[in-house]
Formats: sequence, C-alpha cells, structure tokens
Amino acid sequence: MTEQYDAIIVGGGPSGATAANDMALAGHKVLLLDRAGRIKPCGGAVPPRLLKDFDVPLEQLCARASSARMIAPSHKAVDMPVGDGFVGMVDRDVFDEWLRARAASNGATRIDGTFEALERDADGTAIIAYRPKGAARGSERVQVRGKVIIGCDGGNSAVARAALPDSEKVPFVSAYHEVIESPPEGFKGFEGGRCDVYYQGNLSPDFYAWIFPHGDKTSVGVGSAVKGFALRDAVARLREQTGLTECATVRVEGAPIPLKPRKRWDNGKDVVVAGDAAGVVAPASGEGIYYAMTAGRLAAEAAGEMLRTGDARALGLARKRFMKLHGRVFWVLGMMQWFWYRSDNMRERFVKLCQDPDIQQLTWESYMNKELVRKKPMAHVRIFIKDTGQLFGALFSGRKENPAATERAA
Repeated sequence: MTEQYDAIIVGGGPSGATAANDMALAGHKVLLLDRAGRIKPCGGAVPPRLLKDFDVPLEQLCARASSARMIAPSHKAVDMPVGDGFVGMVDRDVFDEWLRARAASNGATRIDGTFEALERDADGTAIIAYRPKGAARGSERVQVRGKVIIGCDGGNSAVARAALPDSEKVPFVSAYHEVIESPPEGFKGFEGGRCDVYYQGNLSPDFYAWIFPHGDKTSVGVGSAVKGFALRDAVARLREQTGLTECATVRVEGAPIPLKPRKRWDNGKDVVVAGDAAGVVAPASGEGIYYAMTAGRLAAEAAGEMLRTGDARALGLARKRFMKLHGRVFWVLGMMQWFWYRSDNMRERFVKLCQDPDIQQLTWESYMNKELVRKKPMAHVRIFIKDTGQLFGALFSGRKENPAATERAA
C-alpha cells in the first residue's frame, strides 16, 4: 500500500518548511520532501517583522546590520543608517535547517530525497515519486500519495512544470555568491554591521552586486538576467576591488531567482506552488526570504481550506491573498528596477537619490513593515518632486549624449 498524506510539500527552503510547519500544527498528516545539501545563493537579509510573524528567535540571526551602503558607478558611496531598527542576517545553511527541524518537531514527516515525478493513481489522487538520498539515479523510486501537493522547489520548480504545463515563463536573474571568511573589522573599510550594495555596470549590467556580513562569514555575490554575463568573474572583480581576495572561500552557490509572481499558482485540482516556485522574490531588491515564508503560509492556509471543504477553488486563495498584501510593492519595485538599473548614468542618479533623508526614512519603514508607508504625505510629495527632477535630468543628459536622437525627436 502506498502511504498517503494530507499534504506533501516538495522543497524544504523557508517557504516549504513554513508550509509544512503550519499544516502540521493544524493537525494534518504532512510529508516534507527536501533534497539535502541544497543551499540557495542569498544575501540572507530578513526584516524584524519576519521574526515576529514566524516566531523566529533572535538566536537565529548570525548578525544585525545597522546600515546599508550604496555604491555608484563613480564609486561614490551613500550610507543609509537604519535608525532605531536593524536588518537581521541569517546564514541559509543554518536557518533553513532550523526551519525544517522545527516542522519535524511539530509533527511533519521529513524525508531527504529528490522529486522525480508527479503521477496519478487510478482514482486520480496525486502520487509523488522520489529518489531517496543516496539511491543511485535510475534506481527504483519511492511513491507516496497526497491529497494536496505544495511545490516549494525553487525557481526551476519541477512541480510547477509537471502541474502547470501552460504557465508562463517567469523572468529571472541568475544569482551567484561566494561565502567567505569575514575579514577583521575595519579591514580595507569592511564593517560587520553594514551591508554594501554595488550599482555598477561592470559588476552587473542590470541588477546589483553585494557584500553582506554574516558574523564570521560574509556573502559576496551578484545577479544578472543578461545571458552570457560571467557571474563568477564579476564576483572575482568585486573581491579584488574590495581587497577580499585574501579571505578564504567557504562555499559557492548559484541559482535562478525569479522576479515576477506567476499569474497562476495552482492547477485547480490539488497542486499549489509557493516561494521561488511562485515567483515571489521582490524586484529591484531581490529580497525573498520574508515573501517566501509568507507565500508558504498562505499556500498552507489555502490547502487546509481545500482539505476542509473539498473545494479545489480554495487553492487560488494563496495567490489572491499574497497579491492583495504585496502586489503593489512588487509593482513599484519592478518599475524601479526597469527605470533605474538600465545604465550607469541612471544608477549614478539612483544612488544620489538614496542620500535624501526622506527617501531613507520611508525606505526603511517600508522594509521593516513590509508595506508601502502611507503616512507623512508631504514626504511623499518631496520625494516625487526629487524623482521628477532626476528623471528630467536623466532624459536631458541622454539627449546631450545622443544629439542625433534629439534631432529626430524634434
């Protein structure tokens, strides 16, 4: 007899582990299937709200950043102090495992294995076929049945490909980082409480590069959607530029990071996706941990409602609720990335805007609270005026650099 579960969660990152934990706490029989040893390249930044919303203890933070530094193509640096708050930093190697272990301690069955296929029983029930850890490729697969399947298996989600064959291709950036041993405090300007973000075309033609301290380790990475762009070479340039080539490399990781939510997260029957599989990584910033865990929770709630009512339409609530909470923020960030990351001229102007106190305050408040800040309307007016000035300045500068285009426009 093939064992049956109420819910099978494929993928044990923050999204899948959260979904498994929530469903187990709700009394469901849950299987969490995860491929052991997989770590996503990630800066590891989490807002304080994540700790509160998902009952994560402060001990899970490997560092707290009190400021961010934005570095322009000209190497002009703008510091953005957080103020009264902080940016929590986690090491995904440790944090993800803690989330999986918590789900198991709360009743989820945890299996290390690789998803291979989504099949159907004679009565239409979903069957997940997987290869256990250590089993040779091509060996006999293990099968389990599930009333509902939650796919949290990353940007190249095999569950999404199997269950949502007609879904759109989600745009993504390729990310790569090297986790290194942190240098001593003050070494060539290094600060363990500061996140550095590089908006320089030679490091990334359409995204950014980063140096995020994690206590005794530091993540040095870059992302880009430009095909053929050499990410490893860019990280090597960044390490050389900042004097970090002398630091020992602990591990390296690479993966695609989606930058747009899927238009549909479920198959209308018994499968729903969440996390990177659903495309919930914030454009412009690339932030994904908080949004992944939120999507995992909403997918678990929708799956629970489907199990309770028998109505498969409940699975559609996961995306609907997520977009109601964060859709506007994603749209704004998407416009920011499209506009400000297009050239070094625009990146220079973007970093210049970051030194404005109004922009810094509203940026941090939005980050901490995970919503657009609606108070202080005059601050928004001032920001709009400054943004407009930068826009016209960029357009005028572009025309001076391309007089032929100016003549054609005239």
